[in-house]
Amino acid sequence: MAQSPQGPLLGASGRGPVTQLPMPRFVSMKATEGNVRRGPSLSHRIDWVYRRKDLPLMIVAEHGHWRRVQDRDGQGGWVHYSLLSGVRTVLVEADEAPMLLKPADGTPENARAQRGVVARIDRCLPEWCRIRAGGHRGWVRKAHLWGVGPNEVID
Repeated sequence: MAQSPQGPLLGASGRGPVTQLPMPRFVSMKATEGNVRRGPSLSHRIDWVYRRKDLPLMIVAEHGHWRRVQDRDGQGGWVHYSLLSGVRTVLVEADEAPMLLKPADGTPENARAQRGVVARIDRCLPEWCRIRAGGHRGWVRKAHLWGVGPNEVID
């Protein structure tokens, strides 16, 4: 088991030692604002503040009520679990990602999602996710998204 000065971070099974949930795993920001700390306690310094509700984050370690998260840029730190949600969201990485009616190239478009848009996941197949953003819904290639694993299927 990996160790830190604060204790266990990751179980040998690839599961969190606190929640027993798979790690790494994706979550989203529940709060509109959340402090990101250097360590897993209120006594650790705040390095920065996430200010985007529903922002997808990846949990890479856990300790007590704290989760070490990383954002799309690999930046992160320790966040209190109460600021996180299991609601799955993604960040659009493509300049423009077509939102299609069906999960197949060549099908009609509903809309286009711009780079930086945060969208909720409705469902994911091996290569596609159906997302919702700005009142629009459609299928987008996983390659255009951050916040879902490459082989992850979500019903």
